[in-house]
Amino acid sequence: MRLIAGVTVTNPQTSRQPAASREHRRDPTQSARARIGLFITVVCSILLAATSFVCATWNHFWRTSASRLWYIVPFALTFTFIAATVIARRHSSLWLRLAYRISAIWFGLLSFAFFASFGVWISAAVLKNAAAAWFGAAVLASIYGLINASWIRVTRVTAKLPNLPEAWQGRTVAVVTDLHLGNMRGAGFTNHVVAKLQKLQPRAVLISGDLYDGSHGDLDALIEPLKKMRAPAGVYYVTGNHEEFTARDKFIDAVSRTGIRVLNNEKVESDGVQIVGVHDGETDDPNIYRAALRRARLDRNRPSILLAHRPSHLSVPEAEGISLQVSGHTHGGQMWPWTWIAARVHKQFNHGLNRLGKMLVYTSYGVGTWGAPMRLGTKSEIALLRLEPS
Repeated sequence: MRLIAGVTVTNPQTSRQPAASREHRRDPTQSARARIGLFITVVCSILLAATSFVCATWNHFWRTSASRLWYIVPFALTFTFIAATVIARRHSSLWLRLAYRISAIWFGLLSFAFFASFGVWISAAVLKNAAAAWFGAAVLASIYGLINASWIRVTRVTAKLPNLPEAWQGRTVAVVTDLHLGNMRGAGFTNHVVAKLQKLQPRAVLISGDLYDGSHGDLDALIEPLKKMRAPAGVYYVTGNHEEFTARDKFIDAVSRTGIRVLNNEKVESDGVQIVGVHDGETDDPNIYRAALRRARLDRNRPSILLAHRPSHLSVPEAEGISLQVSGHTHGGQMWPWTWIAARVHKQFNHGLNRLGKMLVYTSYGVGTWGAPMRLGTKSEIALLRLEPS
């Protein structure tokens, strides 16, 4: 235990880890490769099938000839999105970023066009110009999605915590998650987010993962504006799943150089409130997750706020006495119809403030986007949580 700028830090690295924790530790390289391989296989299959269906529908209803050029362009864009997503993990260039941005917009349009194609076939027997209407709707939805995703809103919520010290009563914490900085969004977007945060003047800023998209690039330049961000009780960060696809140390080191406090599976204390952070890789396994929280030595008689990227294995932090968990990851599904799917996967913890036992959980839609830079049915948000005693 040590004291940093008036904040007490409990560092698990100075204590011996239990044998049970070491037994459950996984090889991060092997796990990352397995996840990336599964991602590529599933995405390739889905996107190529969707592209074929959209092209076939277009040709049928518009009576276009099945020319090689017509099939080359959509499939080339689909392959480009997949390839650029994978290559960007290791390399960075202007042409690669341009290819990713163009193909990511196609990815969003393809998603809407895929469901529009179903609508075309269903309504073709009834409506004469069904194809034009449905594909027109897909284009309009894509344009709206681009505009909506670029508009950052502030969501204000009141969270009531037991035994909340007077110094924190009525004060706010900002939850900022899922910026996904990389090929799609850069330092300009970061600067925009920081400017909004400075106007809000929260007591603490909590960055709960996926600050980076996981792609290769100038990590320091992407978050350079974060050096201007200040909060009386501190600015804190833990990794998300996108920072875990490759070795996460480079992302953690870059964030550390901005002066932001990286919570390496540890606890800090500020005016009687315990702020805890667990990296995404450790939350995969409930046993490792539980061990990390126990090494933080939480005081159940004082309120605690946990930064954990995903709202999963929630029974673990609830059992360990966490008062409030802040997360992201879900994006709320980001755009229809994935919003419907995400709501059924994550249930009530897909978005907003909810309760599990004695623990409150706030899940943010996130500030940025993954894949298509579009939102339909969700919003890009900074969550401002006002703390009050329960």
